[in-house]
Amino acid sequence: MKGEDFLDINTTVSQNIKHIREQKKLTLDAAAKTTGVSRSMLAQIEKGDVNPTLSVLWKIANGYKVSFTSLIEESEKQATILPFKDITPIVEDSGKYINYPLFTFDEQRLFETYRIVIAPDGGLQAEAHLAGTEEYITVFSGNIEVTVGDTVYSLNEGDSIRFKADTTHSYRNIGSQEVILAMLIYYSKRA
Repeated sequence: MKGEDFLDINTTVSQNIKHIREQKKLTLDAAAKTTGVSRSMLAQIEKGDVNPTLSVLWKIANGYKVSFTSLIEESEKQATILPFKDITPIVEDSGKYINYPLFTFDEQRLFETYRIVIAPDGGLQAEAHLAGTEEYITVFSGNIEVTVGDTVYSLNEGDSIRFKADTTHSYRNIGSQEVILAMLIYYSKRA
């Protein structure tokens, strides 16, 4: 690990501990009583002046009644920007179906999002997803057919559809212009 990695985790720990204490509306004195860590040590940790030991971090986590990882994980950013130029597309149907993965699946959110571009007469046959999975699609331009099982749905620009994606399904551009759509795939906790 490089020196700056230690600095980054030290900064993260200090910010998290201070944020949690303030969220719980504890003074440094009250936090010291709750955690069994001295007021001066807590103040130094919150300023990022010291690198706390694991046992000190456990005392703080137990005293604040939070998980250990909530002290050491980087807090979620208020905003995340994905520059389009940095996204690696997945190309199907000889280049007629292009999938741009945007926000990939994570265990806390249970969904992933995509930007899909389908050339005229292009499409994709998709396999069934896990039980309980749903897809949400909004068409921003063009005309598309979405087939779910044996049922065909025609969508025009501006239309949206939600369907259970735990069966075979497909997408086909039925118009003469490019289709652009947004797709969200939601994975049920029950799966």
